[in-house]
Amino acid sequence: MNKDKKYDVAIVGYGPTGVTLANLLIKLKLNVLVIEREEAILQLPRAIRFDAECMRVFQSIGITEQLLKQVAPGPGMKFQDAKGKEMFRWERPIEVGLHQWSSAYRVHQPDLEAVLRHQIHDHELLDLKLGHEVYKVEEHADDCTIYFEGIAQETLHQATARYVIGCDGAHSIVRRLINTTYDDLGLSSQWLVVDFILTDEQKDLGDYSIQFCDPRRPISYIKGTGQRRRFEIMVMPEDNPKQLASTASIWNLLEQYIKPADAQIERSAIYTFDALLAKRYCRRRLIIAGDAAHQTPPFMGQGMAAGIHDAANLAWKLHQAIVHQHDHLIKSYHTERHAHVKEFIQGAVQFGNIIQNYSQDAEYQQQLDRLTQFRTPTPRLGYGFYQSRDDIGGQLSPQFILQDGELSDDVVGYHFVLFIKPVFYRLVHELNLHLIENLKIIITDCLESMAWIQENQAIAILVRPDRYVFGQAKSAETLEQLIKSASLNNLVAQ
Repeated sequence: MNKDKKYDVAIVGYGPTGVTLANLLIKLKLNVLVIEREEAILQLPRAIRFDAECMRVFQSIGITEQLLKQVAPGPGMKFQDAKGKEMFRWERPIEVGLHQWSSAYRVHQPDLEAVLRHQIHDHELLDLKLGHEVYKVEEHADDCTIYFEGIAQETLHQATARYVIGCDGAHSIVRRLINTTYDDLGLSSQWLVVDFILTDEQKDLGDYSIQFCDPRRPISYIKGTGQRRRFEIMVMPEDNPKQLASTASIWNLLEQYIKPADAQIERSAIYTFDALLAKRYCRRRLIIAGDAAHQTPPFMGQGMAAGIHDAANLAWKLHQAIVHQHDHLIKSYHTERHAHVKEFIQGAVQFGNIIQNYSQDAEYQQQLDRLTQFRTPTPRLGYGFYQSRDDIGGQLSPQFILQDGELSDDVVGYHFVLFIKPVFYRLVHELNLHLIENLKIIITDCLESMAWIQENQAIAILVRPDRYVFGQAKSAETLEQLIKSASLNNLVAQ
């Protein structure tokens, strides 16, 4: 490699988090080095769900048209008792909602990764090193030196980058270099995960995912894209895991739901579901994201989604740090995302602990009853770069269909945006409030955006590039303060 070339960002790992981050950084015109140990996308059906917030990130990247050919909204989950009787449902409307997307989508992870990679394939700002592995990183005052090797060729390389981001999974080398440990949030269990391809479409269990709440052995059924179906089978204390994972055992365990004549096994594996959260995400110029930073049980489908949320939060902050030397803004990435993802992991733990309680006593039934009241968390970001005194600061903003029919995120791009009442628009110019780079201004000319501002008793609301609210102005006098507090000269976590 050309040792004189200096990259803005080096990303270690090119899975969903790494490729999403690379896309966003390239949109911001940063040059990116990606180092990935695998030669190609792993064709394994891993993550099978993402949420509306992820779809808004993909919308920012510009791939939703391609994705909609591959994904499908999921209507929710049914809960059945040991006798097959439905107890209750978690409904997820498939119609578009607050974010102009459905609340959840089924996906085949390799297909998603392929679309994301294709979007920046051969881009002049991307250097992609597949089949290479990082073995050392040296931090300096202004940059890092990354040492890596070509696995097949046994060649050694080095490169320089302002920041190194570890999107390299549960066994992350970047996390080890940061020298951080995990907080264990209280769940570790083994499950046998089996992916099927249906050969008889008539044998489908329906459009809903199903949680079979049988204390003798909890089982989850998840409908995937196309003919893909997944069963997750809890490994019980008396089980021999190797025997449990045999083909004969799988068909025996699932005989009332699916038969060899109905489907073929695509793959099966025993996984340990953990609930782990790294104590810190950053150390000077080393940063972690995705599974390198957190591991969540799959019970709420937030594993891959959390990494994509990380990328959206981090990319614009890296741009500010690199282009405008606002390195201190990176600190808010840790505080905001750490607290945010912790709530999702705790929700998954709460859910998992209930369905994995395989006793048959009254307490177990009481716990199942509590699931009827369970709601997917919608947490505020942790302490960070937004006006915490505002009720909506740090909350995910809605997306609107504007009067001309365009979606507001499409108009904004991956930038700050000020939603403002028409009567106050002139103040932006009179007060010379163009203090934020590439600030977009949307006059609230549609009923939904006007109602949003009215509900918050504001005249304007400022939203960050990751679609989280920075803050609001309730009067003309506070409008200037709002814009200045988020300007490039004042980028300090509040």
